[in-house]
Parts: sequence; C-alpha cells; structure tokens
Amino acid sequence: MTPQEAIQELKSRMSASIIGQDGLIDRLILVLLADGNMLLEGLPGLAKTRAIKTLASELDCDLSRIQFTPDLLPSDVTGTEIYQPELEEKFVFQQGPIFSNLILADEINRAPAKVQSALLEAMEERQVSVAGKTYKMDPLFMVMATQNPVEQEGTYPLPEAQMDRFLMHVVISYPDDASELAILRLNRNEQSATGNQEPKEKLSPEVVFNARKEIAEVKIAENMEKYIVDIISATRFPDNYSKELDSWIDYGASPRGSIALDRASRAHAWMNGNDFVTPDNIRAVVHDCLRHRLILSYEANADGVTSDQVLDEVLKAVAVVG
Repeated sequence: MTPQEAIQELKSRMSASIIGQDGLIDRLILVLLADGNMLLEGLPGLAKTRAIKTLASELDCDLSRIQFTPDLLPSDVTGTEIYQPELEEKFVFQQGPIFSNLILADEINRAPAKVQSALLEAMEERQVSVAGKTYKMDPLFMVMATQNPVEQEGTYPLPEAQMDRFLMHVVISYPDDASELAILRLNRNEQSATGNQEPKEKLSPEVVFNARKEIAEVKIAENMEKYIVDIISATRFPDNYSKELDSWIDYGASPRGSIALDRASRAHAWMNGNDFVTPDNIRAVVHDCLRHRLILSYEANADGVTSDQVLDEVLKAVAVVG
C-alpha cells in the first residue's frame, strides 16, 4: 500500500465513524501530516473529542486526554520528579500525560496561562524540561486543543504566543439534517453492536512518516512562495492594499504564519494527489492557518468584523504574480 493509499484508508475509516464533519477529518489528518498542532473550536457535541479518539483508534499510537480545569497545575501536564528513597538517585521523573503520541487538550481555555504555557515547549520544540533535565517527545506527536466559543464564564483566553504555535485554528459547526439522521442511526448501531465487533488491524505510524517524506518532496514554485509572502505582508502592512484593511488590522501574522501556509499548502496538495502547490492549495488553507494570528482593531471588533472576513478581503487584494 502506497502512503497515498494508506492515508485514504485512514480517512475512509474515520469518515465511517464521524458523520457530517468531513472538513474536520481532512484538517486533522492534514495537521498530523504537516507535523503541527491544531486548535479546534466548536460547540459541545460536535465530535471534537470523538475525532481524535477515532484517529488514535485507527493508528497504532497512544492517546492522552487532559481535561483543563482552573485547579490544574503545570506538573499535572508535564509530570514531576518523585522522591523514591529505595533508589540511589532518590528522585525519579514521573512522566505526565503530555508524553504520548496524540494529546487531547480538552477545553484548554479553562486553565490559567501558567498551565497553558506548560504545553508550549512540547508543542514547539517537541521536548519537556523539568528540574534542569530535558526529555524528548515521540516523533509522532500532535496536540489537538479544543475550546467552546459560547460559554466564556470562568475561562482564560489563550495568549497570542500560544495561539501562534498552533499550525491551524479550525472552526466547526452543526452537521446538516441528512448527516444528523445518519448520526442517530450510527449511534443506535454502535449501542446494539457493543462487544460484538471484530477489532480492526491498526495502521502503522510508518504510514504517517512515509507520507511526510513525500510531502517534503512536493514542489512549490517561486511565484507560489511570493504569493504566500504577499498574503502575509498584506496582514502586516494593510495600508498598502486598502483603507478598509488598514482600519481592521492592528497586528498581522508572524513568520510562523508563512511557515504554516507553506507546510499546510504542500500537505493539502499531496492529499489531493498533486506533487506541486497551486494557488488553490494556498487559498484552501489560508483561513485555518491565519485566523488566529491576526489581532483586529477596536473598530473591526465594534463593527462585528471577523478574522475570516478580513482574510477574505486579503485574498481579494493580493494577486498571484506570474
């Protein structure tokens, strides 16, 4: 089985278990292939937790779920040194739930910034430092953090520094009526089939690593690189493009934004069977890669202008050269 076929098999398996959220499945696999992390925003009950649990059940890898609450401590995430007098070293590092392949950081905005920051080193450097020692993460590692966009009482907004470390900020909504009906039937079948299902053979993590090697070979022409840079530049210097954009944006995307666009567009091209990046691949990932990297002005917030609307205008203003 080729890497392309293996990923299609993974996507097919997940689609059989997650109804009405095809976009979420695509983005979850894309972020995994791009070796990034994902912030997922949606109302309760929209298969956020189910999605990453299904991914872990289809891949031969471990899943850790961390429920973020106001009383959570950083050591509850990273782990801590435990005193054990029967050992010569006295203190032994007890790994926390962050030491897994897939991490579900559930309702990440429920915990204060000190706890949220415990994820930063693992997300960016793929390592954790505790008591002067550094512990490496597994090569297959991804954080999927969730947050509820409606209930804001008792929450702690994520600082910009942490938001910037998510490759994508994905927003999901309700499934359509046909999907809702399929969800009812799927749930009914799962309840009646409990304990009677044959366990499926899990896909090896090598599937992901092989796919990443092929994605690294996806070509991106100089004019496509320039297109990415121009999009980022339009968020930083909106006055060069239009007065409207200038009035909406206070701060634009950092260099992590252009890196995210490059990695995500190449993964998107590969997932669609291409070995080169087109403008459509870049436009397909712009909103998810940049919506959390823009800081909008007071005027934009007062007028109810969203980051997605700003990015729509950016795409209209920026032309593909060559």
